[in-house]
Amino acid sequence: MSSPATPEASDNRFMQLALALGRRGLGRTWPNPAVGAVVVKDGTIVGRGWTQPGGRPHAETEALKRAGKAAQGATLYVTLEPCSHHGKTPPCVDAIIKAGIARVVSALEDVNPEVAGKGYARLRERGIVVETGLGAEQAARDHAGHSRRMRDGRPEVLLKLAVSSDGKAGLAGRKPVGITGEAARLRVHQMRAEADAILVGIGTVLSDDPHLTCRLPGMFERSPVRVILDARLRIPLSTAIAGTAREVPVWVFGGPGGSPVAEDVLKAKGVEVFRVDAKDGRLDLPAVLKTLADRGITRLMVEGGPTVAAAFVAADLVDQAALFRSPNEIGQGIEALEGLRLTALTKSPKLKSTASEAVGIDTLEMFERN
Repeated sequence: MSSPATPEASDNRFMQLALALGRRGLGRTWPNPAVGAVVVKDGTIVGRGWTQPGGRPHAETEALKRAGKAAQGATLYVTLEPCSHHGKTPPCVDAIIKAGIARVVSALEDVNPEVAGKGYARLRERGIVVETGLGAEQAARDHAGHSRRMRDGRPEVLLKLAVSSDGKAGLAGRKPVGITGEAARLRVHQMRAEADAILVGIGTVLSDDPHLTCRLPGMFERSPVRVILDARLRIPLSTAIAGTAREVPVWVFGGPGGSPVAEDVLKAKGVEVFRVDAKDGRLDLPAVLKTLADRGITRLMVEGGPTVAAAFVAADLVDQAALFRSPNEIGQGIEALEGLRLTALTKSPKLKSTASEAVGIDTLEMFERN
Protein backbone atom coordinates (compact mmCIF):
# COMPACT_ATOMS: atom_id res chain seq x y z
CA MET A 1 0.00 0.00 0.00
CA SER A 2 1.50 3.32 -1.04
CA SER A 3 2.02 6.04 1.54
CA PRO A 4 -0.01 9.27 1.20
CA ALA A 5 1.62 12.15 -0.67
CA THR A 6 3.39 14.75 1.42
CA PRO A 7 1.96 18.31 1.44
CA GLU A 8 4.98 19.44 -0.59
CA ALA A 9 4.41 16.76 -3.23
CA SER A 10 0.71 17.63 -3.45
CA ASP A 11 1.50 21.32 -3.83
CA ASN A 12 3.94 20.55 -6.61
CA ARG A 13 1.45 18.29 -8.41
CA PHE A 14 -1.30 20.90 -8.36
CA MET A 15 1.07 23.67 -9.46
CA GLN A 16 2.26 21.55 -12.38
CA LEU A 17 -1.37 21.17 -13.40
CA ALA A 18 -1.89 24.94 -13.17
CA LEU A 19 1.18 25.50 -15.36
CA ALA A 20 -0.08 22.99 -17.94
CA LEU A 21 -3.49 24.65 -17.99
CA GLY A 22 -1.92 28.07 -18.47
CA ARG A 23 0.06 26.92 -21.49
CA ARG A 24 -3.23 26.15 -23.25
CA GLY A 25 -3.61 29.88 -23.76
CA LEU A 26 -0.17 30.65 -25.18
CA GLY A 27 -0.55 32.70 -28.33
CA ARG A 28 -4.22 33.45 -27.72
CA THR A 29 -4.42 35.69 -24.66
CA TRP A 30 -2.36 38.73 -25.67
CA PRO A 31 -2.04 41.41 -24.40
CA ASN A 32 -2.61 39.49 -21.16
CA PRO A 33 -0.44 36.62 -19.86
CA ALA A 34 -1.59 33.01 -20.27
CA VAL A 35 -2.24 32.07 -16.64
CA GLY A 36 -3.41 28.76 -15.19
CA ALA A 37 -5.27 28.24 -11.91
CA VAL A 38 -6.50 25.28 -9.86
CA VAL A 39 -8.75 25.31 -6.77
CA VAL A 40 -8.19 22.40 -4.38
CA LYS A 41 -10.12 21.48 -1.23
CA ASP A 42 -9.22 18.57 1.02
CA GLY A 43 -6.96 17.16 -1.66
CA THR A 44 -9.65 17.24 -4.37
CA ILE A 45 -9.65 19.52 -7.40
CA VAL A 46 -12.89 21.51 -7.33
CA GLY A 47 -12.12 24.10 -10.01
CA ARG A 48 -9.76 24.66 -12.94
CA GLY A 49 -9.26 27.65 -15.19
CA TRP A 50 -6.98 29.31 -17.70
CA THR A 51 -6.93 32.73 -19.33
CA GLN A 52 -9.44 32.82 -22.16
CA PRO A 53 -8.80 34.04 -25.74
CA GLY A 54 -8.27 37.79 -25.88
CA GLY A 55 -7.07 37.81 -22.27
CA ARG A 56 -10.41 37.64 -20.48
CA PRO A 57 -11.87 36.15 -18.34
CA HIS A 58 -8.78 35.60 -16.22
CA ALA A 59 -7.73 32.15 -15.04
CA GLU A 60 -8.56 32.76 -11.37
CA THR A 61 -12.14 33.83 -12.00
CA GLU A 62 -12.65 30.89 -14.35
CA ALA A 63 -11.42 28.43 -11.71
CA LEU A 64 -13.43 30.07 -8.93
CA LYS A 65 -16.58 30.02 -11.06
CA ARG A 66 -16.20 26.29 -11.57
CA ALA A 67 -15.46 25.71 -7.88
CA GLY A 68 -18.51 27.62 -6.69
CA LYS A 69 -19.21 27.28 -2.97
CA ALA A 70 -16.50 24.60 -2.69
CA ALA A 71 -13.91 27.41 -2.91
CA GLN A 72 -14.69 28.36 0.71
CA GLY A 73 -11.61 27.41 2.75
CA ALA A 74 -9.81 25.98 -0.30
CA THR A 75 -6.33 26.54 -1.75
CA LEU A 76 -5.83 28.35 -5.04
CA TYR A 77 -2.78 27.42 -7.12
CA VAL A 78 -1.97 30.07 -9.73
CA THR A 79 0.98 30.58 -12.08
CA LEU A 80 1.18 34.38 -11.75
CA GLU A 81 0.37 36.85 -9.00
CA PRO A 82 -3.38 37.67 -9.07
CA CYS A 83 -4.10 41.16 -10.37
CA SER A 84 -5.04 43.84 -7.86
CA HIS A 85 -5.99 46.70 -10.17
CA HIS A 86 -9.12 47.59 -12.10
CA GLY A 87 -8.59 47.02 -15.80
CA LYS A 88 -11.28 45.85 -18.21
CA THR A 89 -12.33 43.40 -15.49
CA PRO A 90 -12.42 43.72 -11.68
CA PRO A 91 -9.30 42.65 -9.74
CA CYS A 92 -8.87 38.91 -9.31
CA VAL A 93 -7.90 39.45 -5.66
CA ASP A 94 -11.45 40.69 -5.01
CA ALA A 95 -12.89 37.50 -6.46
CA ILE A 96 -10.46 35.38 -4.41
CA ILE A 97 -11.40 37.18 -1.19
CA LYS A 98 -15.11 37.00 -1.95
CA ALA A 99 -14.91 33.26 -2.69
CA GLY A 100 -13.43 32.57 0.76
CA ILE A 101 -10.12 31.10 -0.43
CA ALA A 102 -7.94 30.36 2.61
CA ARG A 103 -4.54 29.89 0.93
CA VAL A 104 -2.95 31.03 -2.32
CA VAL A 105 0.11 29.30 -3.80
CA SER A 106 1.54 31.48 -6.57
CA ALA A 107 4.48 30.68 -8.83
CA LEU A 108 5.64 34.12 -9.88
CA GLU A 109 5.29 37.76 -8.87
CA ASP A 110 3.89 39.92 -11.66
CA VAL A 111 6.38 42.53 -12.90
CA ASN A 112 3.51 44.72 -14.10
CA PRO A 113 4.00 47.88 -12.00
CA GLU A 114 0.24 48.00 -11.42
CA VAL A 115 0.53 44.66 -9.59
CA ALA A 116 4.17 43.97 -8.51
CA GLY A 117 3.42 42.50 -5.07
CA LYS A 118 0.27 44.52 -4.43
CA GLY A 119 -1.90 41.49 -5.13
CA TYR A 120 -0.08 39.42 -2.54
CA ALA A 121 -0.25 42.28 -0.02
CA ARG A 122 -4.01 42.65 -0.34
CA LEU A 123 -4.58 38.94 0.11
CA ARG A 124 -2.41 38.84 3.22
CA GLU A 125 -4.22 41.88 4.63
CA ARG A 126 -7.41 39.82 4.50
CA GLY A 127 -5.82 36.94 6.39
CA ILE A 128 -5.24 34.70 3.37
CA VAL A 129 -2.05 32.62 3.53
CA VAL A 130 0.14 33.43 0.52
CA GLU A 131 3.07 31.25 -0.54
CA THR A 132 5.19 32.14 -3.55
CA GLY A 133 7.92 30.65 -5.72
CA LEU A 134 6.69 27.11 -6.34
CA GLY A 135 7.15 26.38 -10.06
CA ALA A 136 8.77 29.78 -10.58
CA GLU A 137 11.34 28.60 -13.15
CA GLN A 138 8.73 27.17 -15.51
CA ALA A 139 6.36 30.05 -14.85
CA ALA A 140 9.10 32.52 -15.79
CA ARG A 141 9.42 30.76 -19.17
CA ASP A 142 5.67 30.63 -19.72
CA HIS A 143 5.22 34.30 -18.82
CA ALA A 144 8.43 35.54 -20.45
CA GLY A 145 6.51 37.48 -23.09
CA HIS A 146 4.38 39.31 -20.53
CA SER A 147 7.42 40.08 -18.37
CA ARG A 148 9.50 41.28 -21.34
CA ARG A 149 6.73 43.58 -22.51
CA MET A 150 6.30 45.02 -19.00
CA ARG A 151 10.04 45.47 -18.37
CA ASP A 152 11.46 46.37 -21.77
CA GLY A 153 8.49 47.56 -23.80
CA ARG A 154 8.91 44.88 -26.45
CA PRO A 155 7.86 41.27 -27.06
CA GLU A 156 9.93 38.24 -26.12
CA VAL A 157 11.67 37.20 -29.36
CA LEU A 158 12.08 33.57 -30.40
CA LEU A 159 14.31 33.14 -33.45
CA LYS A 160 13.73 29.95 -35.41
CA LEU A 161 16.47 28.77 -37.79
CA ALA A 162 16.78 25.67 -39.95
CA VAL A 163 20.27 24.85 -41.21
CA SER A 164 21.92 22.05 -43.12
CA SER A 165 24.76 20.06 -41.60
CA ASP A 166 27.17 22.47 -43.32
CA GLY A 167 25.43 25.54 -41.91
CA LYS A 168 23.47 26.63 -44.99
CA ALA A 169 19.91 27.99 -45.03
CA GLY A 170 19.23 27.87 -48.77
CA LEU A 171 20.62 27.23 -52.21
CA ALA A 172 22.93 29.58 -54.06
CA GLY A 173 21.05 32.44 -55.66
CA ARG A 174 18.70 32.51 -52.65
CA LYS A 175 16.63 29.70 -54.05
CA PRO A 176 14.51 28.06 -51.34
CA VAL A 177 15.04 24.42 -50.46
CA GLY A 178 13.49 22.05 -47.95
CA ILE A 179 16.03 21.58 -45.18
CA THR A 180 14.31 19.76 -42.33
CA GLY A 181 12.06 16.73 -42.26
CA GLU A 182 8.35 16.41 -41.61
CA ALA A 183 8.66 16.06 -37.83
CA ALA A 184 10.56 19.33 -37.59
CA ARG A 185 8.01 21.10 -39.76
CA LEU A 186 5.22 19.92 -37.47
CA ARG A 187 7.16 21.21 -34.46
CA VAL A 188 7.48 24.61 -36.12
CA HIS A 189 3.71 24.75 -36.59
CA GLN A 190 3.30 23.96 -32.91
CA MET A 191 5.63 26.87 -32.09
CA ARG A 192 3.56 29.13 -34.33
CA ALA A 193 0.43 28.16 -32.41
CA GLU A 194 2.06 29.36 -29.17
CA ALA A 195 3.23 32.69 -30.62
CA ASP A 196 1.23 35.90 -30.67
CA ALA A 197 2.86 36.95 -33.94
CA ILE A 198 5.29 35.61 -36.54
CA LEU A 199 7.71 37.87 -38.42
CA VAL A 200 9.50 37.54 -41.77
CA GLY A 201 11.08 39.92 -44.23
CA ILE A 202 9.83 40.80 -47.69
CA GLY A 203 12.58 38.60 -49.16
CA THR A 204 11.00 35.50 -47.67
CA VAL A 205 7.58 36.50 -48.97
CA LEU A 206 8.91 37.06 -52.49
CA SER A 207 10.98 33.87 -52.67
CA ASP A 208 8.75 31.41 -50.78
CA ASP A 209 5.22 32.87 -50.91
CA PRO A 210 4.53 31.37 -47.46
CA HIS A 211 1.19 31.28 -45.65
CA LEU A 212 2.76 31.56 -42.15
CA THR A 213 -0.31 29.95 -40.59
CA CYS A 214 -0.64 27.01 -38.24
CA ARG A 215 -1.51 24.04 -40.39
CA LEU A 216 -1.77 21.35 -37.73
CA PRO A 217 -5.14 19.58 -37.91
CA GLY A 218 -7.82 21.69 -36.26
CA MET A 219 -5.33 24.41 -35.29
CA PHE A 220 -5.78 27.01 -38.03
CA GLU A 221 -7.53 29.34 -35.58
CA ARG A 222 -4.33 29.32 -33.53
CA SER A 223 -2.45 31.02 -36.37
CA PRO A 224 -0.50 34.06 -35.14
CA VAL A 225 -0.59 37.60 -36.48
CA ARG A 226 1.66 37.69 -39.56
CA VAL A 227 4.19 40.53 -39.52
CA ILE A 228 6.09 41.48 -42.70
CA LEU A 229 9.11 43.82 -42.80
CA ASP A 230 8.73 45.60 -46.15
CA ALA A 231 10.47 48.99 -46.16
CA ARG A 232 9.33 49.93 -49.67
CA LEU A 233 5.85 48.35 -49.43
CA ARG A 234 6.39 46.14 -52.43
CA ILE A 235 4.53 43.02 -51.27
CA PRO A 236 2.48 41.76 -54.26
CA LEU A 237 -1.26 41.43 -53.83
CA SER A 238 -0.98 38.01 -55.48
CA THR A 239 0.87 36.53 -52.49
CA ALA A 240 -0.84 34.06 -50.17
CA ILE A 241 -0.35 36.40 -47.22
CA ALA A 242 -1.96 39.44 -48.88
CA GLY A 243 -4.78 37.30 -50.20
CA THR A 244 -5.70 35.93 -46.78
CA ALA A 245 -5.36 39.09 -44.68
CA ARG A 246 -9.03 39.03 -43.74
CA GLU A 247 -8.71 35.44 -42.48
CA VAL A 248 -5.54 35.83 -40.40
CA PRO A 249 -4.25 39.35 -39.55
CA VAL A 250 -1.35 40.74 -41.58
CA TRP A 251 0.67 43.69 -40.29
CA VAL A 252 3.16 45.21 -42.73
CA PHE A 253 5.92 47.54 -41.55
CA GLY A 254 7.12 50.04 -44.12
CA GLY A 255 9.66 52.83 -44.07
CA PRO A 256 9.01 56.55 -44.58
CA GLY A 257 9.69 56.20 -48.31
CA GLY A 258 7.18 53.46 -48.98
CA SER A 259 4.52 54.32 -51.56
CA PRO A 260 1.33 55.89 -50.10
CA VAL A 261 -0.59 54.34 -52.99
CA ALA A 262 0.74 50.88 -52.10
CA GLU A 263 -0.28 51.49 -48.50
CA ASP A 264 -3.84 52.37 -49.52
CA VAL A 265 -4.07 49.28 -51.73
CA LEU A 266 -2.83 47.02 -48.92
CA LYS A 267 -5.29 48.55 -46.47
CA ALA A 268 -8.09 47.89 -48.93
CA LYS A 269 -7.12 44.21 -48.81
CA GLY A 270 -7.40 44.18 -45.02
CA VAL A 271 -3.67 44.60 -44.28
CA GLU A 272 -2.65 46.94 -41.47
CA VAL A 273 0.31 49.14 -42.37
CA PHE A 274 2.71 50.73 -39.90
CA ARG A 275 5.51 53.18 -40.63
CA VAL A 276 8.84 53.23 -38.80
CA ASP A 277 12.20 54.83 -39.49
CA ALA A 278 14.59 53.10 -41.86
CA LYS A 279 18.29 53.43 -42.64
CA ASP A 280 19.86 52.15 -45.85
CA GLY A 281 16.64 50.30 -46.58
CA ARG A 282 16.65 48.52 -43.20
CA LEU A 283 13.79 49.17 -40.82
CA ASP A 284 14.44 50.23 -37.24
CA LEU A 285 13.91 46.91 -35.42
CA PRO A 286 13.53 48.37 -31.90
CA ALA A 287 10.82 50.67 -33.30
CA VAL A 288 9.09 47.67 -34.90
CA LEU A 289 9.16 45.76 -31.61
CA LYS A 290 7.90 48.75 -29.64
CA THR A 291 4.98 49.12 -32.02
CA LEU A 292 4.16 45.43 -31.68
CA ALA A 293 4.28 45.69 -27.89
CA ASP A 294 2.06 48.77 -27.98
CA ARG A 295 -0.46 46.68 -29.92
CA GLY A 296 -0.32 44.00 -27.23
CA ILE A 297 2.06 41.45 -28.78
CA THR A 298 4.07 39.64 -26.09
CA ARG A 299 5.54 36.59 -27.89
CA LEU A 300 7.12 37.11 -31.32
CA MET A 301 8.47 34.26 -33.44
CA VAL A 302 11.01 35.42 -36.02
CA GLU A 303 11.02 32.99 -38.93
CA GLY A 304 12.60 35.16 -41.59
CA GLY A 305 15.53 34.39 -43.83
CA PRO A 306 19.25 35.00 -43.25
CA THR A 307 18.99 38.80 -43.57
CA VAL A 308 16.27 39.24 -40.95
CA ALA A 309 17.76 36.60 -38.66
CA ALA A 310 21.18 38.25 -38.75
CA ALA A 311 19.66 41.67 -38.08
CA PHE A 312 17.98 40.41 -34.90
CA VAL A 313 21.16 38.66 -33.74
CA ALA A 314 23.32 41.72 -34.45
CA ALA A 315 20.89 43.99 -32.60
CA ASP A 316 20.88 41.68 -29.53
CA LEU A 317 17.14 41.22 -29.82
CA VAL A 318 17.05 37.42 -29.61
CA ASP A 319 15.76 36.12 -26.27
CA GLN A 320 15.26 32.50 -27.31
CA ALA A 321 16.39 30.53 -30.33
CA ALA A 322 15.27 27.25 -31.85
CA LEU A 323 17.97 25.85 -34.12
CA PHE A 324 16.93 22.90 -36.26
CA ARG A 325 19.93 21.08 -37.75
CA SER A 326 19.51 18.74 -40.69
CA PRO A 327 21.84 15.75 -41.19
CA ASN A 328 22.04 16.62 -44.89
CA GLU A 329 24.49 18.92 -46.63
CA ILE A 330 23.62 21.61 -49.16
CA GLY A 331 27.10 22.51 -50.39
CA GLN A 332 27.10 25.79 -52.31
CA GLY A 333 24.42 27.88 -50.65
CA ILE A 334 23.62 30.88 -48.47
CA GLU A 335 24.68 31.10 -44.85
CA ALA A 336 22.08 30.92 -42.10
CA LEU A 337 23.00 34.41 -40.86
CA GLU A 338 23.71 37.02 -43.54
CA GLY A 339 27.21 38.41 -42.99
CA LEU A 340 27.66 36.54 -39.71
CA ARG A 341 28.93 33.14 -38.70
CA LEU A 342 26.39 30.83 -37.11
CA THR A 343 28.54 30.99 -33.99
CA ALA A 344 27.30 34.57 -33.54
CA LEU A 345 24.20 32.81 -32.25
CA THR A 346 25.41 29.46 -30.94
CA LYS A 347 28.46 30.87 -29.11
CA SER A 348 26.96 34.22 -28.14
CA PRO A 349 27.79 35.25 -24.56
CA LYS A 350 24.21 36.57 -24.36
CA LEU A 351 22.66 33.13 -24.96
CA LYS A 352 23.03 29.69 -23.41
CA SER A 353 22.11 26.29 -24.78
CA THR A 354 19.33 24.84 -22.62
CA ALA A 355 18.18 21.68 -24.38
CA SER A 356 18.83 19.43 -27.34
CA GLU A 357 16.63 16.68 -28.74
CA ALA A 358 16.04 14.62 -31.84
CA VAL A 359 13.02 15.69 -33.89
CA GLY A 360 12.61 13.01 -36.51
CA ILE A 361 15.77 12.96 -38.61
CA ASP A 362 16.78 16.41 -37.40
CA THR A 363 18.16 17.83 -34.15
CA LEU A 364 16.62 20.76 -32.28
CA GLU A 365 18.81 22.82 -29.96
CA MET A 366 17.19 25.50 -27.80
CA PHE A 367 18.89 28.64 -26.51
CA GLU A 368 17.80 31.19 -23.93
CA ARG A 369 19.07 34.61 -22.94
CA ASN A 370 21.47 34.44 -20.00
